[in-house]
Amino acid sequence: MKVAIQKFKKNSEIVKKAVKNADGFVNLPLNAKVVIKPNIVVWLSTPFPKWGVITTSAIMEEIVIMLKEYGVSDITIAEGSLQMSLKEKHIGQKSFEGLGYHKLQKRYGVKLVDVWERPFEKIEIADGLTLKLNADLLASDFLVNVPVLKTHAQVKVSLGIKNLKGFLNVGSRKKCHSADPDKDLDYMISRLPKLLPPSATIIDGIYTIERGPSFDGKPRKSNLVIASSNLIAADMVGAKVLGHEPFDIPYIVQAAADQGISSDLSEIEVVGEKIEDVKASHKYTFPYNKENTLPLSMEKMGIKGLSFHKYDSSLCTYCSAIIGKFLTIIAMSYKGKPFDDVEFLTGKRMKICPKMKKSILVGQCICSLNKDYKGPGQIVKIKGCPPDPEQSALALKGIGIEIESSFFTNLEMEGAFFMERFKDKPEFDESYYTIA
Repeated sequence: MKVAIQKFKKNSEIVKKAVKNADGFVNLPLNAKVVIKPNIVVWLSTPFPKWGVITTSAIMEEIVIMLKEYGVSDITIAEGSLQMSLKEKHIGQKSFEGLGYHKLQKRYGVKLVDVWERPFEKIEIADGLTLKLNADLLASDFLVNVPVLKTHAQVKVSLGIKNLKGFLNVGSRKKCHSADPDKDLDYMISRLPKLLPPSATIIDGIYTIERGPSFDGKPRKSNLVIASSNLIAADMVGAKVLGHEPFDIPYIVQAAADQGISSDLSEIEVVGEKIEDVKASHKYTFPYNKENTLPLSMEKMGIKGLSFHKYDSSLCTYCSAIIGKFLTIIAMSYKGKPFDDVEFLTGKRMKICPKMKKSILVGQCICSLNKDYKGPGQIVKIKGCPPDPEQSALALKGIGIEIESSFFTNLEMEGAFFMERFKDKPEFDESYYTIA
């Protein structure tokens, strides 16, 4: 198995070189119906940090041009970006327009598919365990998988395998964050590669991100492209480049075992740049205290009487988007006065601590898990999926923090807040996310 690592330069056909060096299109059939899957985590109507979060348009355009040169005429770009409410419409088309994909549509006849507006098919991934997968992928002859080179707070790295989760419907995405520790997120996504048509993986490392996968992480300019005809091999090399051993990442180990591949890279031929020359440590999560009851930074602030238990893999996207906001609000509002034995619980596994005077349950799943609790403390339930913003604001008010409920729904405001980090930093160039 070959994996190519190349240093990226604009307008120099580096993607084509990487694919050629890795024999990336060796399994591309003649007259193939091809789907390209970028990674568009979220799209906002106002400027927000895209670096290391979203697949660059620069890479996408090179891939489309290359496929046309290979004689491919049937090309579809498909993605299912974060949809926090079923009432939100045309999220995909807004992101496609913002990233310049409509120019690819006009120039090359590329089709643009918002996964949320297309049918899904039920597929068995293990005995009796099913997920619903985008029908366009299942009907295709070849997939070009284009993840971003980044770390992930729950599964350490988010690369080609994790990018496939964007083909699932809402129910299946939530199912991936199971309460069952044996069939957890790692287990679920490790099964996804078996569902694919022949494929090539092209990992976009122009920008990488530490403590990803979203824009509250720390991006850097890395200028890398990693390509392979083998998804598992590409992910193993990508993990190593990010400073993580593939054999320490459960879903990669399982996916490799399913294909009969060793997870120690011994069967992989790396061409182009050497891993050791481009490797850079990217941490995947913010550190917590020894008890995992509070982020270390908040403990160092001297916050007392509060337990905000570290999330686990059962926390799905629809709750995780709000957890960071809770932590930010609490940290910014802290004036030195201890909290009165308050705990926050999230995900699908945490149980109320009888010693706490107040337990705040964030999200429908944790509310359901603890619905029969009869202990002495006060229970505050924030219901909904995603959690209700009005109930979230009231819960904070109950512990002495006044906040408008709109803070929990205004992603544009959050994006603008994080954009402030990048003023006067020319290396963070938005032109990589447009088509000229």
